Amino acid sequence: MVSSLVALVALTAMEIVLGIDNIVFIAILTSRLPLAEQASARRIGLGLAMGTRILLLLTLSWILKLQDPLVYLGFMDGLLANMVQEEESRRQILEVSVRDLIMLVGGLFLVAKSTLEIHHKIEGAGEETAQRKAVSFASIITQIAILDIVFSLDSVITAVGMAKQIWVMVTAVVLAVGVMLIFAGKVSAFVERHPTVKMLALSFLILIGVMLIAEGIGTHIEKGYIYFAMAFSLGVEFLNIVVRGRGVRA
Repeated sequence: MVSSLVALVALTAMEIVLGIDNIVFIAILTSRLPLAEQASARRIGLGLAMGTRILLLLTLSWILKLQDPLVYLGFMDGLLANMVQEEESRRQILEVSVRDLIMLVGGLFLVAKSTLEIHHKIEGAGEETAQRKAVSFASIITQIAILDIVFSLDSVITAVGMAKQIWVMVTAVVLAVGVMLIFAGKVSAFVERHPTVKMLALSFLILIGVMLIAEGIGTHIEKGYIYFAMAFSLGVEFLNIVVRGRGVRA
């Protein structure tokens, strides 16, 4: 029982960390909706995230099969031989699974969506206001649902490696999403209040998208490096906010 509780605490913390990018993505997407609809969209988005994770956990044997090779791109072995010397490494790159395809498509979608959001931000407030009026509640929820599948798949695979009992995994997911629900509104308000933080958050999403693409083509990037870079950049931006705040008061 003690080991299960330890696994529950560790997994909940890990799910919260892995859910940060999900919160940021939801915060940025829902900011384009009318103010009255933003809170509902955030709740629905995080509810979909929780539902997707629990559904994937309940189909665990199927999820694990998603990592099995679907096709082997043997015709590219000769091309990679000069770049990747180890045969095992080349095989990992050339073996394509359903998970790889999901990660690749999700990464491309995240990079494209974040780049488009940066474009809207740079174009100016007038165009941004027009875009906010044009966007629909359903389209925002659909985009959130698409990325929830990608983020949830990564989250569930992590959960499988950290815990053995299904109840521990499901409880950790529910607790993590509960914490995210509490802070999602505050995160959204903070991001919306500070344009430079919003731009930084979009850059983070592009970074995560590139990481997903790399995972999809068989190249593993240690997530610890990504999260450290994000935390460091965010820390520097917080210092800038404090300095700007003091300058305004002066």
